[in-house]
Amino acid sequence: MAARTTTHHFAASDGQQIAWHEMGEPDGRPVVLLHGLFSNAFTNWIRFGHAEAIAAQGLRVIMPDHRAHGDSAKPHDPAFYPKDVLTSDAFALIDHLGLTDYDLVGYSLGARTAARMVVKGATPRRLVLAGMGLEGLLGTRGRAGHFRDVLENLGKHERGSPKWLAEAFLKTTKGDPEALLLLLDTWEDIGEADLDKLSMPTLVVAGAEDHDNGSAPALAERLPNGTYQEVPGGHMSSVTQPELGAAIAAFLG
Repeated sequence: MAARTTTHHFAASDGQQIAWHEMGEPDGRPVVLLHGLFSNAFTNWIRFGHAEAIAAQGLRVIMPDHRAHGDSAKPHDPAFYPKDVLTSDAFALIDHLGLTDYDLVGYSLGARTAARMVVKGATPRRLVLAGMGLEGLLGTRGRAGHFRDVLENLGKHERGSPKWLAEAFLKTTKGDPEALLLLLDTWEDIGEADLDKLSMPTLVVAGAEDHDNGSAPALAERLPNGTYQEVPGGHMSSVTQPELGAAIAAFLG
């Protein structure tokens, strides 16, 4: 990757160390990118060029590793996994960096976290919800149950099945199953009426074969100021395609 990335850490409200990575113009407009479950900033945003495409718009790209992921803390004590903890961590990062005018982007779990932030008072100028559909925001139980089965039955999934593929991805990112299981209990649904709070210009972008979190077109249609854009691939493969980063960069630029 040609663009230089720097890595930093700060202490969340409970003292746990959260990592974030930066790329792009230090004085550029900030955009915060939140990655998906089992992933990390490098895999989701840097490896396939998305962060570089976004930074090329003259932006300051800020990419945390969620708690229990990447270079961030992975505690095994349930006390460090209260409800909505990823939302709290993201607010703490924005406060730590002193961001007041910024854009917010999330993929899958990152998109759910970004939406939760807005429901709880975050005011990004622009919002991108990637790899997310309407049903995935309104109800988290199904996906949480899917990943709980992945983590509790490692090595037992049918080869080629969605759960086997999720386990294979977990191995590539060197995920911590014990920490990730605790994280699943922190997910919170978004109420249907709360979708009206996502009133800023919002890009909903998803792979043409991505139905893991429900209907992305339906989500864009439901939001007050939503636009849907289709890119190639499914939930796992669209992240590897340059069209994902290009779509986000064009929207933010």
